[in-house]
Amino acid sequence: MTTQVTDHRGGVWSIAVPIPDNPLGHTLVHLLETDRGPVLIDTGWDDPDSWDTLVAGVTACGFAVADLHGVLITHHHPDHHGLSAKVREASGAWIAMHAADAAVVRRTREAEAGRWLDYLLAKLTAAGAPEDHLTPLREARAAGRGRRLPGRRAALPDRGIEPGELLDLPGRRLRAIWTPGHTPGHVCLHLEERHPVLEPAGAAETEADRRPGGGKGGGGKGGGRGRLFSGDHLLPGITPHIGLYEDPDDDGATVTDPLGDYLDSLERVGRLAPAEVLPAHQHAFTDAEGRVGELIAHHEERLSGLRALLREPRTPWQLAVAMEWNRPWDRIPYGSRNIAVSEAEAHLRRLVKLGHAERVPGSDPATYRAV
Repeated sequence: MTTQVTDHRGGVWSIAVPIPDNPLGHTLVHLLETDRGPVLIDTGWDDPDSWDTLVAGVTACGFAVADLHGVLITHHHPDHHGLSAKVREASGAWIAMHAADAAVVRRTREAEAGRWLDYLLAKLTAAGAPEDHLTPLREARAAGRGRRLPGRRAALPDRGIEPGELLDLPGRRLRAIWTPGHTPGHVCLHLEERHPVLEPAGAAETEADRRPGGGKGGGGKGGGRGRLFSGDHLLPGITPHIGLYEDPDDDGATVTDPLGDYLDSLERVGRLAPAEVLPAHQHAFTDAEGRVGELIAHHEERLSGLRALLREPRTPWQLAVAMEWNRPWDRIPYGSRNIAVSEAEAHLRRLVKLGHAERVPGSDPATYRAV
């Protein structure tokens, strides 16, 4: 087993923890040294090889797993939160997460067998999914094969992460930035300290520098302020999935706008102008502002394209089939089609909110058209 560990200097390391059978390859779990002991930012997927890699990585950073003081979770997805229970069992570390994602973890752990299948069937039927896509779900439900969601063994957090708070990490200045979109409780973590390489070592730090969004701007090489642990919110070469916030117990009573949340969050992160971004996938990068601009432009272009597609009324399923993906629709795996439909619906929500699309009155399944 080869463990890939990167020393980012200044008491910050990253450990590449593998994600089994996933094209992303790995999650970059970050280790942050504090005066009270090391703290992890995310943990990786709940898998024996992933656990062994995490343990070896912590050791390579000069610590033992038992030394871990705490775990900060950027969001609830299993490639980030999956090993949290094992970390706590091995070290006694506290686990912190934003309340919105903690509620998802609690709901997943408490869900009755089959509840997710019931929800998924209703959701896909309402989206206009064809019978050949629904049949396997109906058969699974009839056979009592309730889907066990990934992450059911993930730990319930014992601490919250409050937006804007300076976290209780002695010797470090790490501030929580709430960045909903990819999940409702996604957070980025801003290390409000001079970058050990990209910022002048002898430069005086003012109170304005220490405030989020304060001090001088400039997110390119050699500029900016501090470092940003960005989770999945800001990645150098991937556009994170933005789908509907799933809550089987909500019954559609709450109309959310995840894409709108994401775009607002991107602008907020761009204004921070960190000198470097340490994401949970791919690699560290500079010019956060430039990447934010690319992502906003991508979604604006996509919304414009979907508006053109809706000149012909379509259901969310039909819209997903017509959208451009990284492969033709007939080569997209069964489960990934459900994710694609959720992303199409998130974009539809945004278009409706902007007044660029509307539901065709009386349509069942729901059909939308451009305005």
